[in-house]
Amino acid sequence: MSHDHRFAPGGTPLPRIRPRAGADLGPCARLLAEIHACDGYPVNWPEEPTRWLTPSALLTAWVAELDGHVAGHAVLSRSGPDDAAPAVWSGRAGRDISATAVVSRLFVAPAARGRGVGALLLGRAAEEARARGLHPVLDVLASDTRAVALYERQGWRFLAAVRQRWSPDTTVTVRCYAAPPPGPAAGPAAGDPREGHGPAPLRRP
Repeated sequence: MSHDHRFAPGGTPLPRIRPRAGADLGPCARLLAEIHACDGYPVNWPEEPTRWLTPSALLTAWVAELDGHVAGHAVLSRSGPDDAAPAVWSGRAGRDISATAVVSRLFVAPAARGRGVGALLLGRAAEEARARGLHPVLDVLASDTRAVALYERQGWRFLAAVRQRWSPDTTVTVRCYAAPPPGPAAGPAAGDPREGHGPAPLRRP
């Protein structure tokens, strides 16, 4: 499948989704700071944002470009100790957690929302997971209704709500999702104002 620059109906440019390069980490960290300031994502600001964008179990990462600027980001990684969805999916499917890949660090520039960026990044990550023989899953804070709406609009299947203790004083509820079977996407809704940042507002830096 090609991920070159494309156009939506009406001639509006769609983002170009490409593998993240080392030179993208700085712009991605600056974009993450902008999103944290306006949306509070991630919940706990990491001491080293570029390191947070590159988890130890990283498989690959992508950026979305619009008008020559980084407009979005997503990561695909192996299951980590704080990921809830892999264990839930494993219990439901009767397969080992190692058969999953986790979509995380998905966020979209405020100025680029409503142009299908989040849906395209999510679709690209799911496609890559399947190409590796893995099933895509993700966790999201239950309070992040914008992200929840994106996943459900794209056909991701709700698995369970799980309570997690992020600190001695903080317990949160995360919703666990699994990707739908391969097939036509539910549609990025290029003008959808609900599109926004995505999974894994993790407590760890």
